[in-house]
Amino acid sequence: MKKIVVLSIGLCALSIASFAQGTIVLDGNYQGKNIYVQNPFAGNGVGFCVFEVTVNDQVTTDEINSSAFEIDFKNFQLRLGDKVEVKIKHKGDCKPKVLNPEVLKPKSTFEVVNMSIEGDGSLKWSTKGETGKLPYIIEQFRWNKWVKVGEVEGNGTSDVNQYSFKVTPHSGKNQFRVKQVDYTGQPRLSRAVDYNSTINEVSFSPAKVLKEIIFTDETMFEIYDQYGNVVKKGFAKTVDAGNLQKGVYYLNYDNKMGEFIKK
Repeated sequence: MKKIVVLSIGLCALSIASFAQGTIVLDGNYQGKNIYVQNPFAGNGVGFCVFEVTVNDQVTTDEINSSAFEIDFKNFQLRLGDKVEVKIKHKGDCKPKVLNPEVLKPKSTFEVVNMSIEGDGSLKWSTKGETGKLPYIIEQFRWNKWVKVGEVEGNGTSDVNQYSFKVTPHSGKNQFRVKQVDYTGQPRLSRAVDYNSTINEVSFSPAKVLKEIIFTDETMFEIYDQYGNVVKKGFAKTVDAGNLQKGVYYLNYDNKMGEFIKK
């Protein structure tokens, strides 16, 4: 009797293992490329691991009973940039491997149609050829480097898209640009657009600071210590410097670079 009970438990466990399953879900946007899957045998040696693949909840007609197969998106009449959800259902005692999951990640492909600074201080640009939603990072050239000043979410469609962002110019000649960074880590840059500002130049005082730094007008600023670490940054007319340690500091402001001593 005891042997029969043990055998029954073993058969039950085997049954559960046979029906257990997993699902690999891939989300992204169609970029014009197919997905390739490495498909091992099931753990019990009977058949292959994957038993069903769906694209946007539609079962694919691809031949999946092989050691490797391709998920062909052309069968679904997708347009570049269309939302895609892939579900790869597999048996519980094995796991397939997606060889190129990055093909569904948004890639920066935008082309700038035009870009300008309007009279109200807005940077406006239009693009075409986007194939996935990525943020546009707005940058301004100041202090001999490109500085991030804002961000606007991209539409991700191939049609002409219009964007706008209110910028804060410094005195004199300004330059602005936009960029996107996709999964490759390589930025895609627009050309720079020039803008000549009529606002007054900004200066600061005192050169030897006890409690605060005072600018002649509101300005973007960065304060660095002697080791190159940013200790304060922002946009203001006065800066509280009371908590800074004594020593020499470097100050970026308006379109200038200077230094002061904290007493």
